[in-house]
Amino acid sequence: MREVFVLGVSMTPFGRQLEKSCAELGREAAQAALADAGVEVRDAEIIFYANTVQGAIEGQYGMKGQHALLPLGVDGAPIVNVENACTGGSTAFNLAVAQVAGGAVDIALAVGAEKLNTEDRARRQASFSQPGDLAQITEFLRRYSPLVEDVKPPPEAVIDESLRSPFMDAYALNAKLHMKKYGTTWRQIAAVSAKNHRHSALNPLSQYRKAMSVEEVLGARIIAWPLTLPMCAPISDGAAAAVVGSRDALKRFGQRRAVRVCASVMRGNRRRAIEDAASGALKDAALAAFGQAGIAPRDISVAEVHDATAYGEMAHLELTGLCEPGESGPLAESGATSLGGRIPVNVSGGLESKGHPVAATGLGQIFELTQHLRGEAGERTVANARYALASCGGGFFNVEEGLSTVTILGRLDLDRA
Repeated sequence: MREVFVLGVSMTPFGRQLEKSCAELGREAAQAALADAGVEVRDAEIIFYANTVQGAIEGQYGMKGQHALLPLGVDGAPIVNVENACTGGSTAFNLAVAQVAGGAVDIALAVGAEKLNTEDRARRQASFSQPGDLAQITEFLRRYSPLVEDVKPPPEAVIDESLRSPFMDAYALNAKLHMKKYGTTWRQIAAVSAKNHRHSALNPLSQYRKAMSVEEVLGARIIAWPLTLPMCAPISDGAAAAVVGSRDALKRFGQRRAVRVCASVMRGNRRRAIEDAASGALKDAALAAFGQAGIAPRDISVAEVHDATAYGEMAHLELTGLCEPGESGPLAESGATSLGGRIPVNVSGGLESKGHPVAATGLGQIFELTQHLRGEAGERTVANARYALASCGGGFFNVEEGLSTVTILGRLDLDRA
């Protein structure tokens, strides 16, 4: 397999963008990534375009990538449309990497675009009410809620029923299982969220840029205890993109700001018991990724992990091996996962505060980590970062995500380039 490099990246602002279509957001990200790589659209030999809900929101179900990107001047390069829920962007990236690594092409483009905000509430509701997804979540809650009946909220906690969501109920159930097994506290979960909101204040592309204290997070409206509103990802619009290329492409375009793709792994859902997290898809993906990269978790300088809720970050840290099981809460409370700490996590603000435009999320992680490895993330840059890890999960089946992805990037050794 050939070496693969990230030649260029981009990300639009995440947030409410009612004035733009999904296709416009995708074009914006694609153009910026191509410019960052110093290549033209005609140089991309294959394009992967990820989107999840454009059909429900805008009524465009097929050939989304063609409608978005052909106006840029794409002429003959195949455009492959990807739908993989929250892992759409990281799947598009994985497929682009595989094309280059296998020698099929020298340059590939991956784009993820999503528009979730609309004035038509019925359309937005439809995008989150797909029957198969709801059936999986409902069965999970029915089967496993009795395991946490003894994990009670404090008397003063009042759940805001107007914010209730079965998806957040499922995250809350898993959080309570973690609290029961490891003694994790509500305050520790809030510390994860406060950290991410503090980070996002430094990110000009974040949906929210207001720092929050642990007390403010705990005092916010409760969606599903122990999850308060700031602990959960918002509804977001946005796009991100990456150009990947071979060593020949690296030399051809003289790209000295490239970063190395050390590993890109996808693993599918495992039919495991709920207590057997060690045999889950994300754990499998992480082990395979570290094997591909030839490094260990202790070598990671900065990570972007899927935190659709604050508890989600904790689970991803433990399952990727960045900390031991049960350690994620104390780590956040100690400041070890904050900018300047031992292993900074979600310095972008994470999904909770940067935003979560579903199919764009995975490529947004690649954008963020590339900026750190280049030393170009501004005042939030993790100094001298050498290796960076991204993890993402999409969908939900049985007791875990339908797909898990792990990517490891490394700083380019200019002496070898």
